[in-house]
Amino acid sequence: MSHRIDIEFLDHVAIRVSDIEKSVLWYEKVLGLKKHQKPEWGDFPIFMMVNKTGIALFPANLEDKEIDPVSRNVKIDHFAFHVSLENFERAKRRYEELDLEFTIENHHYFHSIYTRDPDGHVVELTTLVVEQKDFYQ
Repeated sequence: MSHRIDIEFLDHVAIRVSDIEKSVLWYEKVLGLKKHQKPEWGDFPIFMMVNKTGIALFPANLEDKEIDPVSRNVKIDHFAFHVSLENFERAKRRYEELDLEFTIENHHYFHSIYTRDPDGHVVELTTLVVEQKDFYQ
């Protein structure tokens, strides 16, 4: 009997946002994610999904002490969506059209484009630039 767990895909990352509707609009406009809000869950979470992957938006408690967004202490640093090379190039053009600030990094096996959502969460789109067998084993 094997005790190995086989992960199928990243389902979602939960993030807290200051304005849920503003975030919903940003993720729809910038990344084309679709809003999924189930009545059984009440007002939140609101899932922003593509295929079976996405983010879950929860309201931030603005009364809590603010976390330093540039801190390297314990927190979610960023989250990444994998895209094809064609969609990576499309994202660069889209970000320019939307006048978003972004950076591009070469990670040898992957190229990544980074931007920030309205609350400063780092959103990465990453694409494989080598043969799958050269990275995934």
